Amino acid sequence: MEISLTVNGKKYTADVEPHLLLLDFLRDHLGLTGTKDDGGSTSGVCTILLNGVSVKSSFVLAVQADGGDIVTIEGIAKNGQLSVIQEAFWEKHAVQNGFCTPAMILSSMDLLQQNPNPTETEIRAWLDGIYSRDTGYQNVVSAIKYAAEKLQQS
Repeated sequence: MEISLTVNGKKYTADVEPHLLLLDFLRDHLGLTGTKDDGGSTSGVCTILLNGVSVKSSFVLAVQADGGDIVTIEGIAKNGQLSVIQEAFWEKHAVQNGFCTPAMILSSMDLLQQNPNPTETEIRAWLDGIYSRDTGYQNVVSAIKYAAEKLQQS
């Protein structure tokens, strides 16, 4: 089946099998390996933005994204400049081993679009679907609060 979509601002058209996961299309066809593959579990590390909403790309078929606008971690920084959220993760030491970081950054972008001033409880609830083995999430929560403050100032 032929699909057309925009990924990180660039338009793509491709012929794909109907059963191809969006995750596999991004990683294997476009070479965007920042979206992580956890082997099919529900860890959420495959999170991307599809039409501005955070989704698990391993739960979406590529054909379902036809006509969509996708943002992956590779599309966040502009002209070598980190986004406010990326800077916040760096400043607040929320990166850890980095495997789940792209998903957390993209998910937090969605959160801050919907709720520009979330509470700690709201942030933790929002991140509930992204599992990390190496963090207690405190630095991640701090980074998102910091990003929210910086975004409100700009």
